[in-house]
Amino acid sequence: MNPAFSVIFLTTLIGAAQGLFLALFTGQMFTHFKLMPEQSDPTFYIIGSFIAVVLLGLGLLSSMFHLGRPERAWRAATQWRTSWLSREVIVLPAVMAGISAYGVAHYFDLTYALFETPGGTGINATIIVGLITTVLTYALFVCTGMIYACMRFLQEWHSPLTVINFTLLGTASGFTLAALLSAWLTTELTDFYVTWAITFTVLAFIFRLASVIRNKKITPKSDLRSAIGVRHPGVVQITQGFLGGSFNTREFFHGATQSFVRNIKYIFFILLFFAPLVLLTLSLDNSGYSVLLVTVLIQYLGLLAERWYFFADANHPQNLYYQNMA
Repeated sequence: MNPAFSVIFLTTLIGAAQGLFLALFTGQMFTHFKLMPEQSDPTFYIIGSFIAVVLLGLGLLSSMFHLGRPERAWRAATQWRTSWLSREVIVLPAVMAGISAYGVAHYFDLTYALFETPGGTGINATIIVGLITTVLTYALFVCTGMIYACMRFLQEWHSPLTVINFTLLGTASGFTLAALLSAWLTTELTDFYVTWAITFTVLAFIFRLASVIRNKKITPKSDLRSAIGVRHPGVVQITQGFLGGSFNTREFFHGATQSFVRNIKYIFFILLFFAPLVLLTLSLDNSGYSVLLVTVLIQYLGLLAERWYFFADANHPQNLYYQNMA
């Protein structure tokens, strides 16, 4: 497939925003139940929520550049019964609203207990909003991943690994961003976030490697004979389906060489997994935030490369006829 950079920025930015919110709420839960030092200053949650909403907004804005008629974008939500894209269009604003409400609840310090659990732990408004938004956040991960995983004719995408990788990669980048924010604001949660960022980065590496191995072993369901409806065993393609460019040749094939695509794969494994793991480990012994800032930048570059490879790696069946050359 031909990677659209608007969609690349959309999926990576909203994934990092979702992961950042999950990190914020996870940190709050650990401190609320006395599993970590208490974080009484709400500034961390307020700024973190603001950054998450901004990233979601930037992702939504970037997606507009992929639309031929942006003024009709609202129609994308009308097919929610059958379309994962429509469901994403509905859930994304809901997540933005939930994270905004979460930040506002902290801003107004709505931390007084509304009721108590049987164990005597008070449950306040920020926790209730956080729980609802967490459900919406995971729903958004599923919707975004299923847009691609539901396409049976694209065998590289049609796998549960697609949804898992979208979720883990977004969560890993979000926790890394939370570690940077925590270090910048000098909270007590920096090492906590770094540890979880390492954990999620390792998990993301394992599942992304599994998908690369799986895709390498795929046997195409179509061949040149089925592409043109001719069953003769001696069919040989000597030219493309078109003498000039067309929608088919532009939209469904990236046009890059196999060596370029292969190099992008190596690059994203280094930038997205190996380099961040080294830097995150180093940051455990570093009280500043400079190492984490470099980590966030490198990991996001790796995310961009990974998402480009994700799209380029999918081989549309129509390319059997329109792209292959003898």
